Amino acid sequence: LIHEPDLLMLDEPFGALDAFTREELWQVIRDLHAQQGVTIVLVTHDLREAVYLADRVFVMSARPGRVLHEHEIDFPRPRSLDLTYDPAFTRKVQELRGEIADARQIA
Repeated sequence: LIHEPDLLMLDEPFGALDAFTREELWQVIRDLHAQQGVTIVLVTHDLREAVYLADRVFVMSARPGRVLHEHEIDFPRPRSLDLTYDPAFTRKVQELRGEIADARQIA
């Protein structure tokens, strides 16, 4: 980050962290994006993380990985952690979960 990249690629960066530290780092990523305008590609299996951080979420198939669904995430920014308790947030997470469950049935 010291070189202020235009693109930051993150693959499961918070997977091994406890819930509180994970949510603190979500806010660090949120603020980094807002302050520096860096494009962030985040690979995650945490649906709450995806909906909280992303502008777009892609649901992918099992191997070979291909995009099955694309979602625009239109919750206003900056996003507070309180958003994760909003019914609309929960509905979006459940929608993604359903698509993933359907994709697993096909595999």
